[in-house]
Amino acid sequence: MKTIGFMALMVAAVLACGLPGHAAEIEVVTVPAGPFISGSDRAERDYAYKIDEQAYGHTITRDNTWYENDLPRAERSTGAFAIMKAPVTVAQYAEFIAETGHPAPQVSRQVWDSYRLIHPYERTLKFQWTGGKPPEGRMNHPVTMVSYDDARAYVAWLAGKTGLPWRLPAELEWEKAMRGTDGRYFPWGREWDASRLNSHDMGPFDTVPVGSHPAGASPYGATDAAGQVFEWVSDSPAEGRHYVKGGSWDDKGCGVCRPAQRHGRPDAIKHILIGFRLVYDMQ
Repeated sequence: MKTIGFMALMVAAVLACGLPGHAAEIEVVTVPAGPFISGSDRAERDYAYKIDEQAYGHTITRDNTWYENDLPRAERSTGAFAIMKAPVTVAQYAEFIAETGHPAPQVSRQVWDSYRLIHPYERTLKFQWTGGKPPEGRMNHPVTMVSYDDARAYVAWLAGKTGLPWRLPAELEWEKAMRGTDGRYFPWGREWDASRLNSHDMGPFDTVPVGSHPAGASPYGATDAAGQVFEWVSDSPAEGRHYVKGGSWDDKGCGVCRPAQRHGRPDAIKHILIGFRLVYDMQ
C-alpha cells in the first residue's frame, strides 16, 4: 500500500490526496482561521424571496417564512480547516460500499412514500443502486440518497483509510467555505446568476458531474457551492434531525441556494437531493 501524501500549499490553494485504489482523487481547499460574516439580515432575506417569486411566479417561500430561520447576520469565527473541494462522488462512495459492505443508496417505494415529498418514487430510479452497484454514467456525480448516519459511516471509513481526522463540517465551517468572509449572498457575490450553478433555472433537473460550474466556485475554490445537492452538516435543530445546506438541482430562484440558508431534515432520510462533503482540522 502506497503512502498517502499531502502537499503543503498556501491558504485557499487546492490539495490533492491520492487514496490507494481510489476511483478518484479527493481534493480539498483550505480555509484559514478567523472571523467572517455569517447569517442573513432583512435585506438579504427579502432579496431571496424576490428572486424566488420571479422564478416561481408565486410567494410561497415568503408566505411560509422559509428564510426566517437563517442565523442573524453577524461576525462569527472558525478555526482553520480543509474541506473537500466538491461533494463526495458516486465513485468515491462506491469504494466505501465495496470495501465495507455498507448498504448502498437505495430506497423502497414504501419508504419513499413515507417521506411525503413532492417527488414521485419514479424520480428516484436513476439514483438507485442495484445489487450494491452504482447507476451507470454517474460516477463523477455527487452521491445522493445517503442518510446522516450513512455519511457518518463514510467518515469513519475514510478516516481509517487515510489517517486524517475527517468529519462532517459544522454549519459555520460549511458557510464560511462556500461564502468567504465578506457577507456576500452567493459564493460568487451579491447578485443572483443562474448560469453559475446547477439549479432548476438552467440545469437538466438532475445532478451533473462535480465541478461543472467553475464560475460558481467559492472564494476558497470550493465547487458546487450552491445548487447541485444539499449537504449534511453536523449541527442539529432537534433530536433526530440535522441541517442541510446549499440548495439543489431541483430548486430555482434560488433563495434556498444561499450559503446562509439552512433547514433541518430527518437523519434517516435518503433523499435524491442530499449529499455531503467532509472537513478536517488544520493544525
